[in-house]
Amino acid sequence: MTTHNASSAASDDAGVTRIAVLGCGRVGHAMARDLAFTLDGQPDPQVRVTAVDARDAARDRLGEDAGDADSERPITRQTADLGDRGAVARIAAAHDLIVGAAPSHLGLAILQTVIDARRPMVDISFLPENPLPLDALAKAQGATIVVDAGVAPGMSNFILGRARADFASVERFACYVGGLPVARRWPWQYTAPFAPTDVIEEYTRPARFRQLGADVTHPPLTDPEYLEVPGIGTLEAFLTDGLRTVLDTVDDVPDMVEKTLRYPGHREQMMLLRDGGFFGDTPVTLADGATVRPIDLTAALLVDQWQTRPDDAEFTYMRCDVDAIDASEQRVRRTVAVLDHGQGGTSSMARTTGYAATALVAQLRAGAFGEAGVWPLETLPASLYAPVLDYLDARGVRYETVETTASSIG
Repeated sequence: MTTHNASSAASDDAGVTRIAVLGCGRVGHAMARDLAFTLDGQPDPQVRVTAVDARDAARDRLGEDAGDADSERPITRQTADLGDRGAVARIAAAHDLIVGAAPSHLGLAILQTVIDARRPMVDISFLPENPLPLDALAKAQGATIVVDAGVAPGMSNFILGRARADFASVERFACYVGGLPVARRWPWQYTAPFAPTDVIEEYTRPARFRQLGADVTHPPLTDPEYLEVPGIGTLEAFLTDGLRTVLDTVDDVPDMVEKTLRYPGHREQMMLLRDGGFFGDTPVTLADGATVRPIDLTAALLVDQWQTRPDDAEFTYMRCDVDAIDASEQRVRRTVAVLDHGQGGTSSMARTTGYAATALVAQLRAGAFGEAGVWPLETLPASLYAPVLDYLDARGVRYETVETTASSIG
């Protein structure tokens, strides 16, 4: 594994990569297992995985595959406060590569700490800050940092980047994405693959997109449209802030947008909660003098109501539409879509998000990155696209690509 001149963590086993997964939610759990085991279910002798979380229940979800530091199990459990930069620094120093799956509000500090430790990292945290200003520091420290390495943002960015390499020009990019339960249960018709606070942030963070060459900001949950998903039915799409780094790194595509998918009716419910102040972060004083932030109370109530039940079937769907001009000046629409259902107790969102990240871990370990710095997926070399899709396909996450010419574009 290349670490771009960073000093590697001490290892007793030559050729073994020590990987720390920071955060053991559903996605972190899926990534730890995927990294620790080969496709035939055997422990990977070239990898040692440490799963880190402050919550015992999250770490214990790894079950019999995980043990203490002195055990011979494929995954080591470790308790640490990921909001403590000193603790994160010590973890980074003891490992060769870091995978970030922490809550969004911790993301930036963790990135900075890992860069200071001169370690490579693949991160999926939906941090509210722009990670690109850390690029100069990462280059100076020799740290390769892959950010927004999930499904969207993540694979959606990768699809756009590959299209820009393949076509003479790209005129429009639109991404539609959502993870949903198959059963539509009242009242929310939704279960959360992430912490409710991270989902709520999608509904409150202003949505940035590009229209006719100008960057535009609208309130989230606006500009609804319906989308027919084969095998699923009608879903409703609305604006969310999913383009993120693309707005800074891609200046030659005049129209770009990302929309989140939910069942019809959910959007209006979230608008009611948001506009009614239930997502507010300013503390309110109750009759007994106690104070509480509305968003904390709302999230606490939704934790159970949005919880996926053990037998719930669910799916993740993403469709990316790219309108482009090819080398022969022909108008082309490329549509890349994935529809994934959970398998073997691993949710579809954990599979589509987590395995995208572990695919990039594999590329880091193979030395496929040419230089240090902060890498959003739209800036990755086009040569990585096929091996990443092959990695996902081997795990049953299959992206289908369809291209149509001008005569058949609607």
